[in-house]
Amino acid sequence: MDGVPRVPEQRSAEEPATLRFGVLGPVRAWREEEPLATGTPQQRALLAALLLREGRTATASELIDALWGDEPPPRALAAVRTYASRLRKALSPDVLVSESGGYAVRLDESRSLDLAAAQELAAEAEKAKSSGDLGHARNVLNEALALWDGEPLAGVPGPYAEAQRVRLEELRLQLLESRLDMDLEQGCHAEAVSELTALTAAHPLRERLRELLMLALYRSGRQAEALAVYADTRRLLADELGVDPRPGLKELQQRILQADPGLAEPSAPAPEPAAPPVRPAQLPATVPDFTGRSAFVTELSEVLASADGRVMAVSALAGIGGVGKTTLAVHVAHQARSAFPDGQLYVDLQGAGPRAAEPETVLGSFLRALGTADSAIPDSLEERSALYRSVLDGRRVLVLLDNAKDAAQVRPLLPGTEGCAALVTARVRMVDLAGAHLVDLDVMSPDEALALFTKIVGEERVVSEREAALDVVAACGFLPLAIRIAASRLAARRTWTVSVLAAKLADERRRLDELQAGDLAVKATFELGYGQLEPAQARAFRLLGLADGPDISLAAAAAVLDLPLEETEDLLESLVDTSLVESAAPGRYRYHDLVRLYARACAERDEHPPSERDTAMSRLLDFYLATAAGVYAIERPGDRLVDHLEATQHPGLTFAHGKAAVDWLYAEADCLLACVRQSASHGMLRRAVDLLWVAKDLTESGANSHQYETTAVALCQLAQETGDARAEGRARTALTNALLVSDRFTQADEEARLAILLAQSVGDLAPCCWAPNDRGIIALYQGRYTDGEKHLQEAIANYRADGNLSGEGSALCNLSRIHVNLGRVNSAVDLARRGVAIYDQLGATLRLANGRLALGIALSRAEQDGEALDQLSEALRLFRENRQRLWEGTANFRIAEAHLLGGRPARAAQHAEQALALRVIGGDWMRANVLTTLGRALSELGQTDRAKACWREALNIYEQSDAPEADQVRTLLAPVAAA
Repeated sequence: MDGVPRVPEQRSAEEPATLRFGVLGPVRAWREEEPLATGTPQQRALLAALLLREGRTATASELIDALWGDEPPPRALAAVRTYASRLRKALSPDVLVSESGGYAVRLDESRSLDLAAAQELAAEAEKAKSSGDLGHARNVLNEALALWDGEPLAGVPGPYAEAQRVRLEELRLQLLESRLDMDLEQGCHAEAVSELTALTAAHPLRERLRELLMLALYRSGRQAEALAVYADTRRLLADELGVDPRPGLKELQQRILQADPGLAEPSAPAPEPAAPPVRPAQLPATVPDFTGRSAFVTELSEVLASADGRVMAVSALAGIGGVGKTTLAVHVAHQARSAFPDGQLYVDLQGAGPRAAEPETVLGSFLRALGTADSAIPDSLEERSALYRSVLDGRRVLVLLDNAKDAAQVRPLLPGTEGCAALVTARVRMVDLAGAHLVDLDVMSPDEALALFTKIVGEERVVSEREAALDVVAACGFLPLAIRIAASRLAARRTWTVSVLAAKLADERRRLDELQAGDLAVKATFELGYGQLEPAQARAFRLLGLADGPDISLAAAAAVLDLPLEETEDLLESLVDTSLVESAAPGRYRYHDLVRLYARACAERDEHPPSERDTAMSRLLDFYLATAAGVYAIERPGDRLVDHLEATQHPGLTFAHGKAAVDWLYAEADCLLACVRQSASHGMLRRAVDLLWVAKDLTESGANSHQYETTAVALCQLAQETGDARAEGRARTALTNALLVSDRFTQADEEARLAILLAQSVGDLAPCCWAPNDRGIIALYQGRYTDGEKHLQEAIANYRADGNLSGEGSALCNLSRIHVNLGRVNSAVDLARRGVAIYDQLGATLRLANGRLALGIALSRAEQDGEALDQLSEALRLFRENRQRLWEGTANFRIAEAHLLGGRPARAAQHAEQALALRVIGGDWMRANVLTTLGRALSELGQTDRAKACWREALNIYEQSDAPEADQVRTLLAPVAAA
């Protein structure tokens, strides 16, 4: 529901209001959205019995047996009649009818039963699965499962209801198993483990769930656990039922033991049907090595096929030069020839050149091709166009208008009669061509690109150097023209290897020069489009191509160009229309890799003064730094890091609320980090370092951790080489955070130590606050609690000296964790409450999540179970809202610990599995902690073999890093070994 009141549709007085019924939960009825009274439990039992007969009549004796079984009351028949009478009044006489001494509920199209809807959705899902559309099938099954609202027939008495409850629950489990099976087919095995763990705990004897869990664990790289599930199942079935696992489960165990490759990947989707072969007519010859583009071929063929019965079918293909528009259009036209027996017309409109073809001239040639005598062809454009449409009347003709300049050039050339169709190709999008089916042609997929390269070069040369061939097509940006040129050069040089060509294309500054063969050249193709740009468009094209990010937002582009948003958007949209720039999403734009290289070459050649290139990049860095600082300030009210950053000339964006700020940060993550790397090497090191530091949430989220770390390493090295101690200290502080997240604690501690020394040498207070705080966290994880307490007290003192309340709250919460491990539980609770109080005072939502996490841990150790779970659950919610995936996993782990301490192993196992799926702060070491807790929960659930598998994996991780927790796990495994 969207929360908007529904306005009832107008209906005639005779039309009945819609009735809906529910049995997949409490037995309920609604008229429109208004719930109806269904009476006493026995009355609801009667309604349920009638609904579940799917319109068939139930005799009075059948209903008495359904309601009371072998012990009906003395006046059972009278009671049934009373219940039926009351239900008839509540519903309507034509819904509950009496016939043949019994009763029936008549459902038609205007009345629905949730069970019938679920069965219909299940059938639709099965059909979608059979056709290979697993995504749709999963969505439909989820829709069906959502119809269950608790226990079916809840509160309804009688033997019939009890039997039906079992049936309906079995149906739910079957649908759930089908959906989980599709989850695994779609590669969602890691996500499925948590759900399957909970389900197997709730239904321990259901072998299909165990089988799916084994497969999900195996595909998640947890082979030992998968085999342990089988061992647990075998023992449980023997103990409870005295039987062995069914053959399917045994077979799966053997396949896992043999590491059957067939288990490793989901089954491949069904191949797309090939388009029916057709023969060409008056069209340019299609290329013999046409490759891929099956989806576009199908789409365009369907549009052309729709010309039969329509006034006219028009498809307009747009894309950058060299993307294969003409090749695709000619190929599709050849395939569609049989549908247009009266002919196919073709013209190159030369729209990308300096002298585009005149429509009058084209119409003259078309009319002659259609049999019109020269003497009958009029002079004016309007008369020729009218005669052209008249000549086509009653005919079925396909017109291919290639390389059009704009819609004005195309309009007079379009047929206007039923049965005709037109295909148009252009570099500009024909948004003003009324009724046209617009197609934006993108580059090839990697597989299609490699296939085209192989067809031209020869399979023998490519197979032996597949990796080099992939490098070649990637360097070509998967652009068909570039691939064809590169492949043709290689085919003409028998002494070259694929690796030689790959090496030539690896140099970005030479790549465009290498991509030419004979009269084909990628650069020349781009030059045609660039030469037609207005001066403002050309400047925007050059400068925006300088940015390294995968794309660029409208706001960032406005900063680069130093223009208002509206003017920037107009320029960018005009560049999209020329196909020199792509619209990646609303408000986002990107360059093809080769077009970007060309744009940069244009900037070096045409931008005056040359310093404008660096000035534009400086504006972009300022935009990101100012905006990221604003995001940081919203997420961490009272945190003074933003006051220690380098000054910027651009104000950046402002946000109305925290969600919009967080959304911006993650949407811009790749572009922001690319800007950091690019700016650092262009003499803007300090601002680049500050941007990286203030965007530290990117590493804690888990989504960009590796990219963040490699960027931090590069900045440390560059700062060290240039002798900038201030920049180096801050870069090492950022690197500390990245290393801490991935459990490289010793290295992180050394980076933090160096950061403090560097910061002290230049009087930079900021790292002297944050680095000791990080060292305290590291000491906590390494079990050096006395050292950790010292570091955190230093951090608290420095934060207070800086007036940084938010930082002080963070250090207090971390110190609480130290006190928990020192056994000082009461002070741990007090410290965490002080930290949470600071965050509450500041309104810091993300940091409040960390505070509540620390408080929940302390309360759990203080055996205040209820409040502990409340705090941990609230922390989980806040982390999820702020898209902190690793912290979300960590919160799930702490909730699992709390449930385990509270004697709820099934809930503990479920949250531990979610922690494993999400991953956690602390890398492999923390993963081992999660596995240890999961093993404890499984052991308490009786799944001892799987518990042992978890503990063995945890022990292996601990032993690799000499972690002290290894002894604890050996103790857990010792009783098993002794037995």
